[in-house]
Amino acid sequence: MTTEGSNTTAITLRTPVKDDGFRLHQLVAECPPLDPNSIYCNLLQCSHFAETGVAAEMNGELVGFISGYIPPSQPDTIFVWQVAVHEKGRGQGLAKRMLKEIVARDACKQVTHMETTITEDNEASWALFRSFARDMDAEVKYHEHFEKELHFGGQHDSEFLLRIGPFTRKG
Repeated sequence: MTTEGSNTTAITLRTPVKDDGFRLHQLVAECPPLDPNSIYCNLLQCSHFAETGVAAEMNGELVGFISGYIPPSQPDTIFVWQVAVHEKGRGQGLAKRMLKEIVARDACKQVTHMETTITEDNEASWALFRSFARDMDAEVKYHEHFEKELHFGGQHDSEFLLRIGPFTRKG
């Protein structure tokens, strides 16, 4: 658990617990354009995948969350599923601090790469992950992974798989 903050309010980073599931569901709803998941999915993210996720609290309120997992066929890779930062937690580098928190965990001791998917127009996510890669002195590669028509039936923009690495854990 780490605590950092701005001049006024500290934000605590910690491992999620199952009691965060509903709060995570509410947080995502308050962070458009994030895609919502079911509450049950959020409960699993906060329990089954807790060691590869991070919750950020400020004054007892959930203001940030990253869900991720290590794919069974890629034990050297952390896949970041979703990054949510409430407007109350923005402007403090919180998302990048949460990414660094995850890769510093014992659960990620074999991790040398990070992957995520991002739509082409999501400038904030591209900037976040490129900044993380620079801090980790790692390469960034990407390609179209889930295509709008083929995989989403035209209901969602194409997602690009971004791969960062290799990097060395710092922390």
